[in-house]
Amino acid sequence: MQAPPPSPSTPQEQLPDPRRWWALCVLGLAQLMILLDSTIVNVALPSMQTELGMADGDRPWVVTSYTVAFGGLLLLAGRIADHAGRKRVFASGLLGFAVASAAAGAAPTTQALFAARAVQGAFAALLAASALALVATTFTDLRERRKAIAVFGALGGAGASLGVVLGGLLTQWFDWRWCLLVNVPIALLALLGTLWTPRDRAQRLTGRIDIAGAVLGCGGLTALVYACSQAEAQKWTSPAVLGVLLAGAALLTAFAWWQTRVAAPLLPPRLMRDRRRVAALLAGGALMAGQLSVSLYLTYYLQTVLDWSALASGLGFLPISLVTTATATQLGTRLLPRFGPRVMMTAGLCVSACGLFQLTLLDPDSTYAANVLPALITFSVGMGGSFLAIMTGATSDVPAQDSGIASATVNSAQQMGGSIGSAVFNTVAASAAAAFHGSPRAATLHGFTSAIWIPLALLLLAAVATATLAGHQSTRVYAYANTSPRNPSEVKNGQGSGSRGA
Repeated sequence: MQAPPPSPSTPQEQLPDPRRWWALCVLGLAQLMILLDSTIVNVALPSMQTELGMADGDRPWVVTSYTVAFGGLLLLAGRIADHAGRKRVFASGLLGFAVASAAAGAAPTTQALFAARAVQGAFAALLAASALALVATTFTDLRERRKAIAVFGALGGAGASLGVVLGGLLTQWFDWRWCLLVNVPIALLALLGTLWTPRDRAQRLTGRIDIAGAVLGCGGLTALVYACSQAEAQKWTSPAVLGVLLAGAALLTAFAWWQTRVAAPLLPPRLMRDRRRVAALLAGGALMAGQLSVSLYLTYYLQTVLDWSALASGLGFLPISLVTTATATQLGTRLLPRFGPRVMMTAGLCVSACGLFQLTLLDPDSTYAANVLPALITFSVGMGGSFLAIMTGATSDVPAQDSGIASATVNSAQQMGGSIGSAVFNTVAASAAAAFHGSPRAATLHGFTSAIWIPLALLLLAAVATATLAGHQSTRVYAYANTSPRNPSEVKNGQGSGSRGA
């Protein structure tokens, strides 16, 4: 897309950089990689367990060690990006992710694998927090930004589904270690690509990072993600899970209180006073819960009920990636300027809920082409149609110097929604299957068709929330406010533009 010709009075530093679309390729590649890595190891778990002598109880930690570090450190990573510079943090994240992936792929023991996966998650947090912020600050034209965010969001949505496909291919044709080693050339290629991306011109924050807020916020998120990851094995009512859940809730409550008292908060309260942003965060969390639930449902349905191979099951996920990407880039970019984030989020969530409802109707005689595929297409249309609206609503009207923490907030909402949603889904599915009297195949299907009502209800509740909280939107697309703060002291204190009570 050609940028509009500059007027003679336009300062040179405000002109769109001709390398901005190349930057989107690099940022999108990183986004695809970090979300792909959250699911690529799922198919390879049996091979990992056999070679490393991993106990059954330790197997979930291959995924949990990554997701706990990723979800728990996002807020701190966002503020680090605002202080150190988003491009610098992005490049550091790529290098660290490549090194951690190499260590995980070469891990000689189970403990070494878990440690490397945790380091991967930490660097993934740096990448996720800085990448979306760079998209928003690199594209200054509203129409270009709309298309860029649509592509970026669609790649994120496709990453989890493509991870299953790639994991199946690599495990079947090569070795499980390549599910981790494949990140090394991808990350290094993206790192090389940063040499030709535009310079990060956005205002940086100075002063100190809110360390107490980072401990409370990141500690609370880490505790919640960890508790959800352990709920399936230990049950929600177990003292260990309940204790960690209560501890996480207490830390986040203290974090919210502290953010209203400290001069330079980690997460400025003014960002959360925007009802549009709150609605978008709720929608993002619910949609991620639905996406991961569908991924779990489809994996077990295709392999257990339809008896597909791991590779064939991975290919069964492709329609989700293709439809989501096409809908976000073609439909979302055209309809969002006309209807606004409120309508697009609400409609997308409702359409996705219809796709989940179709999954509740599956029976042992259902087929992929006639029954599963229509449900996946419906769900993916809703997901793709709402992605751009969610990203726009969550990051709109944010000063450029706060872009990192705003990006981290929407990623945190998605991580929490996915962790809690998938944990509840797994628990309900296992309980329903155990109580069902019939063949193992029929019991498995009954468990999943019963559990899918949980993310379906979350999507509908989130749709009600977006319709209520987002308010009446104009037809314009809200964008980052790239204005400078009112005075240098506001940047130094981490306040950004606007007063404390704005």
